[in-house]
Amino acid sequence: MKIRFLGAAGQVTGSGCLLEGAGHKFLVDFGQFQGDEIIVRQNYQPLDFKASEIDFVILTHAHIDHSGRLPLLYKQGFRGKIFCTYPTAALAEILMKDSGKIHEEENEWENRKRMRAGLDEVEPLYSFDDAEETVPYLYPMPYRKKHQVSEALTFEYFDAGHLLGSSSVRIEWLEDGLLKSILFSGDLGSGNNPMLPAADHPEPAQAVVIESTYGLEYHHNTRRRASQLAEIIEETMEKGGTVLIPSFAVGRTQEIIFELKAHYVSLDRLDDFYDIPIFVDSPLAIHATGIYEKFADYYRPEVAAKVKSPENPFDAPNVTYVSEHEASMALDRSPKSKVIISASGMCEAGRIRHHLKHYLWKRETTLVFIGFQAEGTLGRALKDGLKDIHLFNDPIKVNARIEFVEGYSGHADQAALDNWLEPLEPHLSHLFINHGEAPRSHAFAEEMESRLPNTRVIVADPKEFYEV
Repeated sequence: MKIRFLGAAGQVTGSGCLLEGAGHKFLVDFGQFQGDEIIVRQNYQPLDFKASEIDFVILTHAHIDHSGRLPLLYKQGFRGKIFCTYPTAALAEILMKDSGKIHEEENEWENRKRMRAGLDEVEPLYSFDDAEETVPYLYPMPYRKKHQVSEALTFEYFDAGHLLGSSSVRIEWLEDGLLKSILFSGDLGSGNNPMLPAADHPEPAQAVVIESTYGLEYHHNTRRRASQLAEIIEETMEKGGTVLIPSFAVGRTQEIIFELKAHYVSLDRLDDFYDIPIFVDSPLAIHATGIYEKFADYYRPEVAAKVKSPENPFDAPNVTYVSEHEASMALDRSPKSKVIISASGMCEAGRIRHHLKHYLWKRETTLVFIGFQAEGTLGRALKDGLKDIHLFNDPIKVNARIEFVEGYSGHADQAALDNWLEPLEPHLSHLFINHGEAPRSHAFAEEMESRLPNTRVIVADPKEFYEV
């Protein structure tokens, strides 16, 4: 089996692998590159394979950096099945459609500029319609059940604990009469998600592809994260300020609401929680929350019971879901203290940018980051202390308090990576390191080389074809 990494090599976005063997040519994930202009430009590079020749796609989870170029694949001629879990199918539908809408809006803005400059118009990466027409090719299936694609190739999904429906995938194939295997970790969860089970331990495989977002790093503050967030909210509201939380619409937003309520319940202060006006200002997050309620059986059992009960935290009386644009703008005009949870999580798009424009200059505002901020994003720049920014062509002085609450990462740290990898080590011939910024991936690889002297450890290089 030949494998080539199409993205997430030396970076954390653009996940995708092209595999050729056992009579098939297929992809594991095909996500968008996200970050600064140079990184995003990679989405527009011509594909160096024919989309129509791809037999099928195995999708590990719905996040756009893993699913976001599937409508582009469809646009260019792909008509095969996109295998995924049931929650992933539901989440990928809303995420891909939202992405198509964003591409159309950005393209309209770009073409206005080009027309003024006397330049030809350009097409969006893909449209809402392309995304909508991709949806029927999603082929959902359960965890822990082998799916036979052909006589020569099967695969099986295992819970990765990263996002509702997220998966590791183990692929088996026959080659010259021998059974071979490769295991893709997908994005592995931290094990600290209050809603989702910890990652499964799949069967061993001869080759493993493992993410390295937090290789050689350890998450701290996982037990204090909810109390720290609550303290920040209370301190800000006492000063009459507003708390802005840039959050991924899918996964992180639901986790924050669930855990904040649980924190106040544990202190016997539920009334204090109900006194905090929380606005979820993201149509996408509203749709995603509905899906999180629908697939509650994928949670930890005790969490599933809560979500199905009248005590459902997503229906708390102090949580308001904002879908209309006018209602979103009204939040910026209101002088009242509040918490606004809004996408996007790295401040690259979405309504959070409007809220940043209206609140960052105010000293009583607190901006709280609770997730990874990739290089080249506005979120990363603000987290690193940038004091002057431009939003919607207006200069903004950053006077707000900036906080980062550790422990909310959806990705495995070194301890969780070790826990997942250790049972697989005796069987490993190849270990591929991907999905990490270059220095971290290389440092992680060096550690693995010293620990696994009989395993070939490779930092993924998008220019190389590997044989497994």
